[in-house]
Amino acid sequence: MDIRLTSLSDPALAGFDTIIDTRAPSEFLEDHLPGAISLPVLSDAERAQVGTIYKQVSPFDARKIGGALVAANAARHIAGPLSGYGGGWKPLVYCWRGGQRSGAFATILGQIGWRVGRIEGGYKAWRGLVVARLLAPVVAPVVVLDGNTGSGKTEILSRLAARGHQVIDLEGLANHRGSLFGARPGGQPAQKLFESRLAMALEGLDPSRPLLIEAESSRIGDLNLPRGIWQALISAPRIRLAVPLRARAGFTARAYADAAADPARLARILESLRPSHPAERIETWQRFAETHNWTALAEGLMRDHYDPRYQKHRARYDDGRSRVVALSDLSDLDAACGAVEAALAAQKAP
Repeated sequence: MDIRLTSLSDPALAGFDTIIDTRAPSEFLEDHLPGAISLPVLSDAERAQVGTIYKQVSPFDARKIGGALVAANAARHIAGPLSGYGGGWKPLVYCWRGGQRSGAFATILGQIGWRVGRIEGGYKAWRGLVVARLLAPVVAPVVVLDGNTGSGKTEILSRLAARGHQVIDLEGLANHRGSLFGARPGGQPAQKLFESRLAMALEGLDPSRPLLIEAESSRIGDLNLPRGIWQALISAPRIRLAVPLRARAGFTARAYADAAADPARLARILESLRPSHPAERIETWQRFAETHNWTALAEGLMRDHYDPRYQKHRARYDDGRSRVVALSDLSDLDAACGAVEAALAAQKAP
């Protein structure tokens, strides 16, 4: 039974118990349908082997060897990860284009007696829906939460989401905090996987409610923001957090304790800033790091590196009508959330 998906939230997906990606592990790692499990019918090495035979020997020999490999891998999956499923289990399988790999696996599963579906067009069809969603205008009115480094934007947005506001956490989707020191455990997803996560977040928006997003540059770590969301960000009204430098430095020193725990990485990052700053400034920052004076280091980086860049970005995209939320410190983030909510309400008022 072939399933033609018409949207990222197609109700047809809910009719299956398990979504199975039969592509090679590297293809799955690059991107996959949300919630899919990886049961490759050809490994990366086997896929390369079959492709080489197809080009250098003949398509027939490639299909014969490929068929044997698919059958062996399918048997391993059935005896292993799928061994506990009963007769009522309904799997949905896909490969790159809904062709031979998923077709062969679906046939084997169907012969066992499982009611198996297959995505028409495979991952390629899904990717088309992702791209279409990313190119479409954002359906909800976007409001950007702005503020210099260390203003608590991410933490405040998290609290606003918990209070029921509509929020997309771009840094969470990208698994990166958006700065030189922003790497997180596990690393960043592939660009296509990031885009699928973002497309799913956009798919679920309520168009009647404001969408709060943190101000970002066009890149988060190594990932590029798709053009549609970037255009929405730079044209949206803003609420700007104004927090004193000292308070931001203290907050950042606590929030980035993981960076301080890796002195070698910290030293490499500071050294990478040498082309943009005087030698004595770099040496001062390095001395702060060596003596574990994290607040002084954060303050110096903000004042001389991050704040000037934020100001340049803001001068380009802020039309001067931002609502400013002044916070004397960041000791009470719940109160800060309340202040942002008041600014949001004032912004919606006629």
